[in-house]
Amino acid sequence: MTDEELMLAYANGDLEAFQTLYRRHRSRVLGFLLAKTKNRDEAEEIFQTVFAKLHRTREKYRLEIPFLPWIFTISRNCLIDHIRKNETFRKHVILSDEVVQAYTEPNSRQDPLDITFEELPSLTETQRTALKLRFEEGFSFEEIAEKLQTSLENARQIISRSIRKLRKVMTHKEKNNEVE
Repeated sequence: MTDEELMLAYANGDLEAFQTLYRRHRSRVLGFLLAKTKNRDEAEEIFQTVFAKLHRTREKYRLEIPFLPWIFTISRNCLIDHIRKNETFRKHVILSDEVVQAYTEPNSRQDPLDITFEELPSLTETQRTALKLRFEEGFSFEEIAEKLQTSLENARQIISRSIRKLRKVMTHKEKNNEVE
């Protein structure tokens, strides 16, 4: 069975489907979290949160969403929540859409720049909406384009520009923090 079929079976109460998904992906998810936190205890704590959230939201899963990017979006969001609660990790964690892609594509080891959602007020409403759809809801670029009533290329461009704007804001903020 595919991951997507297993997730649907799990959403319908099949615990063996969950166990199969867990065995297939626990190493990748934990590896992702370890690579980002550089701390095994923190990574394992977040890892437990990821699978608890997967359990709580299993009925919301839709077959058209590929499972692997979905679980890594959940992982990334749990990581962000953990970082927000633990200031000491904030400067050491790398977060971006490329991170999710790096861990969902076999043998990929990208190391993208830091992105957080703290600076969302500096973005336009369209940029905020696009980022939230992409990172919080796990929408594909096609789904974002449809939701925003724009072309696929424009949806990609909106997200790309939003990420660049956040990077610039965060870089400026870090430089200001160093001066203080």
